[in-house]
Amino acid sequence: MTDPSRTHLPSILDNTPTVDPSAGGADQGAPAAFESAQRLHDPTKRGFASDNYAGVHPEVLQAIAAANEGHQIAYGEDVYTARLQQVMKAHFGEAAEAFPVFNGTGGNVLSLQSMLPRWGAVVCSSTAHIHTDENAAPERVGGLKLLTVDTPDGKLTPEIIDREAWGWGDEHRAQPLAVSITQTTELGTCYTPDEIRAITDHAHQHGMTVHLDGARISNAAAYLGVPLRAFTTDAGVDVLSYGGTKNGLLYGEAVVVLNPRASEGLSYLRKLDMQLASKMRFVSVQLIALLEGDLWLRSASHSNAMAQRLRAAVDGMPGVTLTQQTQSNAVFAIVSPGVADELRELFRFYDWNPATGEVRWMCAFDTTEADVDAFAAALAKLCERME
Repeated sequence: MTDPSRTHLPSILDNTPTVDPSAGGADQGAPAAFESAQRLHDPTKRGFASDNYAGVHPEVLQAIAAANEGHQIAYGEDVYTARLQQVMKAHFGEAAEAFPVFNGTGGNVLSLQSMLPRWGAVVCSSTAHIHTDENAAPERVGGLKLLTVDTPDGKLTPEIIDREAWGWGDEHRAQPLAVSITQTTELGTCYTPDEIRAITDHAHQHGMTVHLDGARISNAAAYLGVPLRAFTTDAGVDVLSYGGTKNGLLYGEAVVVLNPRASEGLSYLRKLDMQLASKMRFVSVQLIALLEGDLWLRSASHSNAMAQRLRAAVDGMPGVTLTQQTQSNAVFAIVSPGVADELRELFRFYDWNPATGEVRWMCAFDTTEADVDAFAAALAKLCERME
């Protein structure tokens, strides 16, 4: 199988100055006054709360600057958005059509709206982002009914889907007409291509379409060692939300339709849902910078590697119990509340389940080995003191 990340497309950055990644993305020509007047934070301080706490990858900033001169037609009629279509086709196949949007919640709601009639419902995991972290946007904005099912690791299976995939033709029940999976899951686990194929085959046999929330899709591909299309297009996924913000973009995602028969009215719904960017070139050029070469893979591979380093460092520490497999850039563990509270004074991170003491530690494209080692050393010191 050919990895589409190796497909050559002449770079939009060929004739622009390079940015030194070691400079942290700062404008090399910026006046000193800008530094003192505008920088309100310590750029050397990084935590483990989320990959969207990170800054913008220097190569993405460079791409934004390259697209900034002159005028381009608004609302997606620009040359960068046209170029993005070719980049997406290189990764996902000739049938793929991309619709750039502002953010992940918008991308998910928009995708599912285009896949369902007004009486349709979505089967998803109880840990799915559309259920736990998107307020009531799927319900209020999208008009969607979510049918949630519990899973041990965030992953659906045909058997788990069947708990809610019933009642077709019953006018008293919202009709289960779509399945939404997340890759990687909210618990940091990954579906294999075969697992996704089993879901899509089962869903399609029951007249359901399949949406993939790909907020961290690049981390999944890096972990699995396969092209993006291996567990999307080739596995029967109908529509996906491609995530860039958590992999080094300033902002911006894309709804990618892989099966045109599974989605309707996306261009109208995008405007209706307030996801149509006027200056769309600045969303599209970021996605081009990420996807036309291997930046997406380099960044995701690095954040995954930092998570593996962190897991290895804390595994076996007294008072630390790892709770999930580390298959992406997330580490989940149970620590005592006292340890977590003190550690959080040094490094930001989130509680995952306050009732059990489970926390989540996330790595990003700019997490360093020194960051991980300092975090692990601080945790070890606190655990020893609490014994």
